[in-house]
Amino acid sequence: MLGQGKKSKSAGAKVDTIIGQQTRIEGDVHFSGGLHVDGRIKGGVIAETGSGSVLTISEHGSIEGDVLVPTVILNGSVTGDVRSGERIELAAKANVDGDVYYNLIEMAMGATVNGSLVHNAETDSSVLSFDRESAESGNTTE
Repeated sequence: MLGQGKKSKSAGAKVDTIIGQQTRIEGDVHFSGGLHVDGRIKGGVIAETGSGSVLTISEHGSIEGDVLVPTVILNGSVTGDVRSGERIELAAKANVDGDVYYNLIEMAMGATVNGSLVHNAETDSSVLSFDRESAESGNTTE
């Protein structure tokens, strides 16, 4: 039967918003729920606090800005820091030009990170609690 094959770990993630391949957004994106990016975002991507949100970036998608989302599934590119409180999956075509802050990480062969991998201790939330007001105004720390 259809759909009874092997499912990925992220197959159950609900997608509320899709940014299509021909779409380019300039400015910060604030969301909750599931966000799937096939297009380009020039600005930060920030999930609502305590939302359990999931960001999926396809191999065609790209973000130029910092990412602050609990769960990130990346197969495209991010130019900026990626901060996750739960987990990050870096697929084979993932490319991060910045630091990656994670609790759990899965990295496939072929994925690249041009920056530091920083593990968050469960009791240390200081890495994820950067100044949201600065992020919202576009003044992220560098």
